[in-house]
Amino acid sequence: HNLSKSYGSLEIFTAVDLAIDRGSKVVILGLNGAGKTTLLRILAGLATATAGNLRVLGQSPSETGPSWRNNMVYIGHANALKDDLSAAEALSFLAGLRGQTPSTAQIKQALERLGVVHRWRAPVRTLSQGQRRRVALARLALPQAPKLWLLDEPFDALDDVGIATLNELLSAHSESGGAALLTSHQ
Repeated sequence: HNLSKSYGSLEIFTAVDLAIDRGSKVVILGLNGAGKTTLLRILAGLATATAGNLRVLGQSPSETGPSWRNNMVYIGHANALKDDLSAAEALSFLAGLRGQTPSTAQIKQALERLGVVHRWRAPVRTLSQGQRRRVALARLALPQAPKLWLLDEPFDALDDVGIATLNELLSAHSESGGAALLTSHQ
């Protein structure tokens, strides 16, 4: 409620009110540099607002500490994958940050859902940009996906099949009561 962010005298955005209900998919559209990523980073707890009140899934970060992040996943514009890990290891590591310990079968199933299981043992550094994006997005196909998805430009680097797969994941997530907030400059 009434979120604002500025860096010195540079106002990024002011007085943003946003409510995302269970089962909804919300897209924030805007030009490059409009503050979309900054807003998502604030919602994910990776940046702080200059002013306003933040409640995510009914919780305020100041009231509950870092545990409020356990019911959300943030996938930024950068894929957050370590080049020296295999695709499977990178996905397992990212899941572990949320306290998840998916089995090898679950990792492979998520990578298969995103169309990159054939590269599950390949080092991330050998993957194309589209394949890296798919590995990062495979977090959404793991069991026990978080209730809230914060996705920064999630369709970047995806081909038509990848876009269709992500749309299917988003639809299934909202139908099961999850919510998603996405950004796009397109």
